[in-house]
Amino acid sequence: MNAFDVLGDPVRRRILEVLAGGEQASGVITATIREEFAISQPAVSRHLRVLRDNGFATVRAEGNRRLYTLDLTPLREIDMWLEHFRRFWGRHLDGLAAELSRGGHGRRSPGTPDTTTGDPGITPGTPHT
Repeated sequence: MNAFDVLGDPVRRRILEVLAGGEQASGVITATIREEFAISQPAVSRHLRVLRDNGFATVRAEGNRRLYTLDLTPLREIDMWLEHFRRFWGRHLDGLAAELSRGGHGRRSPGTPDTTTGDPGITPGTPHT
C-alpha cells in the first residue's frame, strides 16, 4: 500500500491527527475514533495496523497498554513529493498574505484581475471575454 492509499482513508487521517498531539494509548485512540466514526474496536485496530505496517505509527508496550506514536518518515516523503507542485499554489498564498497585510481592504470584484499576484480574475464556470 502506498502512502497516498494509507492517507486516503478518513479514519486513518483522523488517527494521525490524534497522534500528532503526542503519544496516545490505544484505548484513547479507539474511544475517539469509535465516537467520531461509529466503527467497532476491531475496525480501529485494523486501521492502526495499517498505519504501523506502512510506517506512519510505532507502538510500544507499557504493561498491558499499547502506546502509539506518530512516525514522520512517510509524511516527510509525501512532503518531498508535493514539493514539485508547490509552485501552483505558492503564488496564491503570496496573494493571500498581501491581502491579509492590507487588513482585507482593497477587495476586488469577481472577474477583476489582481495585479499583485498575476491572477487574471477568471472564476471557473463564469463567462469571460
